[in-house]
Amino acid sequence: MSGSRTGRTGGPAAPATADPHRWWGLVVIALAQLMVVLDATIVNIALPSAQRDLHMSDANRQWVITAYTLAFGGLLLLGGRIADLVGRKRTFVIGLIGFAAASAIGGAATTSVMLFGARALQGVFAAVLAPSALSLLTTTFTDPRERGKAFGIYGALAGSGSAIGFIVGGVLTEYLDWRWCLYVNIPIAIIAVIGAFALLHDRPGHADARLDVPGVILGCGGLVALVYGFSEAQPRGWTDALVLALFALSVVLLAGFVWWQNRARTPLLPLHVIRERNRAGCFLTMMLAVIGMFGLFLFMTYYLQEILGYSPVRTGLAFLPLTAAIIVGSTQISARLLPHVSPRMLMVPGMLLASGGMVILTRMTVRSEYVTEILPALLLMGLGMGLTFMPVFSTATAGVAPKDSGVTSATVNTSQQVGGSIGTALLNTIATSTSASWITAHLTDPSQRELIVREGVVHGYTVAIWVAAGVMLLAGVVAGVMVTAKAPKHGTPAERQVPEPAR
Repeated sequence: MSGSRTGRTGGPAAPATADPHRWWGLVVIALAQLMVVLDATIVNIALPSAQRDLHMSDANRQWVITAYTLAFGGLLLLGGRIADLVGRKRTFVIGLIGFAAASAIGGAATTSVMLFGARALQGVFAAVLAPSALSLLTTTFTDPRERGKAFGIYGALAGSGSAIGFIVGGVLTEYLDWRWCLYVNIPIAIIAVIGAFALLHDRPGHADARLDVPGVILGCGGLVALVYGFSEAQPRGWTDALVLALFALSVVLLAGFVWWQNRARTPLLPLHVIRERNRAGCFLTMMLAVIGMFGLFLFMTYYLQEILGYSPVRTGLAFLPLTAAIIVGSTQISARLLPHVSPRMLMVPGMLLASGGMVILTRMTVRSEYVTEILPALLLMGLGMGLTFMPVFSTATAGVAPKDSGVTSATVNTSQQVGGSIGTALLNTIATSTSASWITAHLTDPSQRELIVREGVVHGYTVAIWVAAGVMLLAGVVAGVMVTAKAPKHGTPAERQVPEPAR
């Protein structure tokens, strides 16, 4: 029972476990997390309208997406460490207010540059908000059974938030205006801020500790270069000089970061956080899973709208079964089973299911029927991702010292962002190059050009989806080999968080 567990350990964990408002606090945390995750995709469906209104070029429109992911992915480690130093509740509220302000600027944008800047500012505050939210969850729910339920809900939102973004973006764009895809964040943030002050509690930060400035420059600079390199690989190609230079710079900076973290007195990312086998396995599994997932969202959005002729709203609603399956897999299956089985017993079958769904999608054509050919694949992938994400979040953040919970949470989020950037660039490049080759080889009758082009585009999608299915399988192998943690009720209680010594 959680009460006896808390009584045994004593210390600061007890009040968090006994907090009668903790489940309402979870609602606040989940609301903020949903806002951050769906904002990565909510503007995708609105992008054509925004491009027309603000007279963006085809070459520049990608910055509406890239500006957000660059700032978000690049600054997450810094945001996580600031949360540890200043206090997670404080940075959570600051992140919410800043995110809402940036959303208001973006919604009111009169030029493309103003929108790009607002999206970058959203990414900055998201980098503060996301690790604060996850670490608040980590330190609030410490009893294994309650922790499973809480992380089930969190994992469901992390996995389905992108799909929810497509649904909300489609409805707002079609019935209101593309600007509401940004304005919608303001009321969400206001509700979350009020809830945070009323319901969330936190240990004091470590304001006397110093921030590792060289670590910030090396780590965040390396991540920005990496994410930027993958985003530019999509339009420029993998052998472009700028892309290669960015990858080389990223390798140099991240190698320097690792070297410095072994020597810094107060490291930005204590290396014991990522040396531990289970956490490392969770980080890698998350990154590989998201590579495949983001590729799916990208291709299915274009496939449904451009090949099958769906409207933005109908496209968004087509993702609804995927979202529902993620929620069921995370809250009704993973959350109930994790206290009794080891994490990899959920993660490995989850990745196998998701990969199987991808394989079904490789059979799609220009005339595929949604109900018989697309829907079964989305349901399998949703269940698979729901089974996987919940134990990843729970296992990666279990047993971490409270002073490192923010940066550990940031590392989980970083693996998501880097995986999303790699998936978008890698799979899109494979799809476009394969399509071009197929169309060139088959375009023998000019009168059939439109059909051949459509078939070539779908062929490119299916080849890229085969690659995504392989990446999902690899994620399952990584989880099976690296994540050896026992079921939480058989292991160390989560509230007994002890810092691991640096090696």
